[in-house]
Amino acid sequence: MSIWWSLHLRRDAASVPLARRLLLGTMETAGVDPDVSYDLSVALSEACANAVEHGGDAARGGGSEAYRVTAYLDGEKCRIEVADAGPGFPAGPAETAGAPGVAGRSRPSACPAPLDAEHGRGLCLIQELADHVHIGNKPGRGGAVVSFDKILKWREDAPLVAV
Repeated sequence: MSIWWSLHLRRDAASVPLARRLLLGTMETAGVDPDVSYDLSVALSEACANAVEHGGDAARGGGSEAYRVTAYLDGEKCRIEVADAGPGFPAGPAETAGAPGVAGRSRPSACPAPLDAEHGRGLCLIQELADHVHIGNKPGRGGAVVSFDKILKWREDAPLVAV
């Protein structure tokens, strides 16, 4: 079984719950375990909130007012990608040395914010809730890409369980 969808959303706070509800509805209909669905929906909300807050193109006077969310439920895994057209993440050692992109949990720092901070913990939450995380910049075009995946668990009565 394979399901995928992609949304082109305005950089507006109202788009975050829309993406979250679509993901939760898809996973509930497919029969994904509610705990896994919840973890992925929180991670998606954090990635979308980052795109809404930081995803504008400051160099072009606010430029892009949209971001993209793509979700794949494929076999035993769900993969989610959130991409924006903002300035992207600051160059890390890999970029300055000429290596393309940064994969895994290396950049930005896992939990740079103090525990009582109201901002700055979204990427940390994503890294804790997902099995694998890729944080990087779109090659050539600018913008940030946050993608993450998680192994799915299924309800016993799942109508679309992976075969």
